[in-house]
Amino acid sequence: MGKTLLKKQKQLSLVFFFFCLALPLQAYIGPGAGFAFLSSFLVLFLTFLLAIFSFLSWPFRFLFRLIRGQRAYQKSKINKLVIVGLDGLEPILVEKFMSAGKLPHFSELKKDGTYKHLQTTTPAISPVAWSSFMTGTHPSKHNIFDFLSRDPNNYLPDLSSARIGKPKRILSLGKYNIPLSKPEIRGLRKSLPFWKILGDKGIFSTILRVPITFPPEKFSGHLLSGMCAPDLKGSQGTFTFYTSDEENVKKREEGITIPVTIAENKIETYISGPENSLLKKEEELRLPLTITLDKEKEEVCLEVSNQNFSMKKNTFSDWIRLTFRPGLGMKIKAICKFYVSQISPHFEMYLSPLNIDPEKPALPISHPFIYSVYLGKLLGSFITLGEANDTWALNEEILSEKAFLEFTYANHQEWENMFFNALEKTKKGVVTCVFETTDSIQHMFWRYLDEKHPALKSPQASMSSKVIEELYQEMDELVGRILDKLDKKSVLVVMSDHGFKSFRRGINLNSWLYVNGYLSLKEGKTESDEWFKDVDWGKTKAYALGLGGIYINQAGREAQGIVQPGEETKSLKAELAAKLNGLKDDENGATAINHIFDREELPPGPYQENCPDFLVGYNDGYRVSWDSVTGKVNNIVFVDNPKAWSGDHCIDPRIVPGVFFCTQKIKTDKPSIMDIAPTALELFGIQVPKHMDGHPLIDVQNLFSDQKGKEK
Repeated sequence: MGKTLLKKQKQLSLVFFFFCLALPLQAYIGPGAGFAFLSSFLVLFLTFLLAIFSFLSWPFRFLFRLIRGQRAYQKSKINKLVIVGLDGLEPILVEKFMSAGKLPHFSELKKDGTYKHLQTTTPAISPVAWSSFMTGTHPSKHNIFDFLSRDPNNYLPDLSSARIGKPKRILSLGKYNIPLSKPEIRGLRKSLPFWKILGDKGIFSTILRVPITFPPEKFSGHLLSGMCAPDLKGSQGTFTFYTSDEENVKKREEGITIPVTIAENKIETYISGPENSLLKKEEELRLPLTITLDKEKEEVCLEVSNQNFSMKKNTFSDWIRLTFRPGLGMKIKAICKFYVSQISPHFEMYLSPLNIDPEKPALPISHPFIYSVYLGKLLGSFITLGEANDTWALNEEILSEKAFLEFTYANHQEWENMFFNALEKTKKGVVTCVFETTDSIQHMFWRYLDEKHPALKSPQASMSSKVIEELYQEMDELVGRILDKLDKKSVLVVMSDHGFKSFRRGINLNSWLYVNGYLSLKEGKTESDEWFKDVDWGKTKAYALGLGGIYINQAGREAQGIVQPGEETKSLKAELAAKLNGLKDDENGATAINHIFDREELPPGPYQENCPDFLVGYNDGYRVSWDSVTGKVNNIVFVDNPKAWSGDHCIDPRIVPGVFFCTQKIKTDKPSIMDIAPTALELFGIQVPKHMDGHPLIDVQNLFSDQKGKEK
């Protein structure tokens, strides 16, 4: 296996360099499927010239890099820094399982190096925390405060991390709108990630699936985007559910349901693709899909995109390549997986979100652009969606618990393959990979650790607490294999961005604001559908949006703001904070909100104005309700959470710290997630920029002193 992989790697070294010459015309999804029309010839022509130049100049560039590389590492204290992010690993469980002797490799790290709780960000939300991890700064300096931000012009949500917009110039030609400029693809996270600073000094990094790295930024290294990278529809993950059962054709919070009819053991249906914005009258691109049923063998044959393949019931397909054709000879490539859960008496099938094909990406998901191509050619197709593990398919009972775990661990294996490939190739520099497996499984299976959780009553609840215990043991085994790969001048950090707690009850903040007179509905309305459809902004003082934010409807800031800035806003905020701090759940008398964090009291920065006016610190057992996140309003403030999504961390950050393990001793008992970036810089002998809020954790003067003692 190893020799075959090494041979394949050598063969692909030239492919990695020249593969761009062979790329077919690709189309950009979302704002302009005609993106490639303008640039296809120029890209191929310029790439051809660049390849020739690169080939001719290779000896000079190799010599330059050799000299620069030697200089870059002259002040370095280490050969390699390896950072493994296990999203959401909970310290209480880590300590429990270590005490029981179930995590031997974590225990080894604690004994020989360091184990501490890791202070997270306010709020304790993954995109916020990982942005602080990479930049070494508070959120007010990197501009990420939630998954969502609000547009003050219309009160609707935007993705906080990236903006994808249509081309500004187009050519009208018949039924087509042909773009004459590139679409806007812009990252909204600010401040510099530590690997960019390292790269500028000649230190190479490979960064795999760290959240908030879409779109990928240029730097001296390799990067594959993580959380918030979209699917082919431009969403954060839209699955499709096919069913012949009329009773199962219903509106779902996420995903698409397509009813099908069986005629002589055959189904004629379609795959719902991206919008074809190349057309003046936009329409959905669709692929014909034919399904032939064999009820006796309990298998089906699928015919799609010029392919035929068979599948057994309750098994996932391999990654299947799809080709959408928007027109003008263009192609949009996707990959997906199918899962047939029922053949008789009704047919039911899950189709994963349409992932951007890593070998023929419709938009950049890696740096350099062909890094994803290289990984795909070397290791096979892999999931590229940022929110990879389809938690909503389990929430909506489209996937069973067993199927969800199978899908999630298959994704995890793909990431391990990438990670160990990078670890083997990187003799000096940084290798960083974030595994979201820990986060996804805990979100969906935490109810098995909480006897009081409402979701345990679900007929789908068939697992046990062993699911999470086995998850932690899997991660411990991963750590053991990593330790075996490290040399004596390497440093390993294993960390999580936050911990986890139970999510039994939801709080609809907008309903609380409505019931208490701070939010108003239109005349005659007693509730509002999603995204504040029936809210009367002319009479509304405050509203909530996202997983933890409350905004004042401020005059001169919000489009229909009525609260004057200055003393009126200050007085309203004091009033709201007094009522919400320590808010009780009348049904059980428990405290639902520990603390309301006023943004003015948080560390300042140039982007503080983009932070919600309040960040809500919920207590263990509580979180913002699903309806509140989507802007629904009614008279019900507290509701049970019956969903499989039963654990969460978008609560008071003081009660969900992450974990920090290191092969070296550190200088503080209270490390922060912001300390990782300056630590990485100092380990390679680079001065920490003054704008960073974190501090180096490791005493570089005594680095490896414990190992030296052991050797003696």
